[in-house]
Amino acid sequence: MSTVQALEGRDGISAVYSKVNWRLLPFLLVCYMFAYLDRVNVGFAKLQMQHDLGFSDAAYGVGAGIFFIGYVLFELPSNLMLPKIGARKTFSRIMVLWGITSASMLFVRNVPMFYAMRFLLGIFEAGFAPGMIFYLSYWYGPARMARAIAIVFLAGPIGGVIGGPASAWLMTSFAGAGGLHGWQWMFLLEALPCIVLGVVTFFCLPDRPADAAWLSAEDKRVLAGELAGSTAPRDHSFRAVARDVRVYVLALAYFCIISSIYAMSFWLPSILRDQGVTDTIQLGWYVAVPYVAAAFGMYFGGRRSDRVGERRYHSAVPALLGAVLLACTIFWDGHLVATLILLTFATAMMWIAYTVFWAIPSEYIKGAAAAGGIALINTIGLSGGFWGPAIIGWTKTATGSMHVGLLVIAGMLAVAALLLVANRLPSRA
Repeated sequence: MSTVQALEGRDGISAVYSKVNWRLLPFLLVCYMFAYLDRVNVGFAKLQMQHDLGFSDAAYGVGAGIFFIGYVLFELPSNLMLPKIGARKTFSRIMVLWGITSASMLFVRNVPMFYAMRFLLGIFEAGFAPGMIFYLSYWYGPARMARAIAIVFLAGPIGGVIGGPASAWLMTSFAGAGGLHGWQWMFLLEALPCIVLGVVTFFCLPDRPADAAWLSAEDKRVLAGELAGSTAPRDHSFRAVARDVRVYVLALAYFCIISSIYAMSFWLPSILRDQGVTDTIQLGWYVAVPYVAAAFGMYFGGRRSDRVGERRYHSAVPALLGAVLLACTIFWDGHLVATLILLTFATAMMWIAYTVFWAIPSEYIKGAAAAGGIALINTIGLSGGFWGPAIIGWTKTATGSMHVGLLVIAGMLAVAALLLVANRLPSRA
């Protein structure tokens, strides 16, 4: 092939991926942003809900985390079915059901109801995040995968940036309207877009490149050529994946990362309130700050990982830095600015580690088992979403302080870094 032909080929591939990027990534990002918001907005609801319903910190921590028990139990079946029924029907079903359930949180009156609704929310959202990762593997090869994941998973930080001020505004502006508390209005109004997006997904999202009416035959041929090389090296069966020790090491590392992310997601408003921020609107803006840093960190971390073709250290080093920064917050208790700065950079490091992490299993597990293998890692790892918030809730109830809980979470991040460095996976070649 001549140099001119090579350049034309690269330009053609870039043009096709530009089209794919704009058609898929913003829509998936918006969908996942509402998924993230609906699972963590209970952190803001706690500021009013705990007083109105008489919850202890321990009860709140368990209720916030019990979402992940339902999620874990039903995630693997959901993702094993995805290749059979398609992403369009799977994502549509998930979004409509979780939207209805999240809106129904306004009916919570006591701790058992709180636990039950959070558990149901986890069941109905099960499989969404790993399903998206598997879905992206239909469209993106290894050289582009981390960037695609980073853009879609920016939904988490963006949900934090938008969700903090929006939740605070809804809770204060609608308090008492129609005889409902502010936290009840927040659950209802933040859930309704999910139902709408679920309907749009059913009619608009193509299952695979071959189903995309907005791609020409030549575009589809270019994508097929790009993906052909990425699917050849390791064609796993799910049984082989389930027996692979390295997959479980990845899952344990992910468990530690997820524990820290959701400990922060559910407790960040309370941590900052304990630093002396009493105004709910002001608190909402402060909570947004760490997520702005996380959004930038995820994008540039994923982009750099793709550029140099390295994953393990691009996930492990941020995890270790996040552990150090998080541990340092206990020495600045009572100092709002210092605490906010440390939590901002710690949160950014957690999300960078999380984003790059997902490029590792998507490169290692290939073939029809990819959906189940990714779901297996996520199923085991995502249980950390229960333990992280619960640990802080239990230790705060027992000691009156979050210090012990934050140190435990920091230790788990450090363990994640060690596991990622130690777990050397075969190369793609």
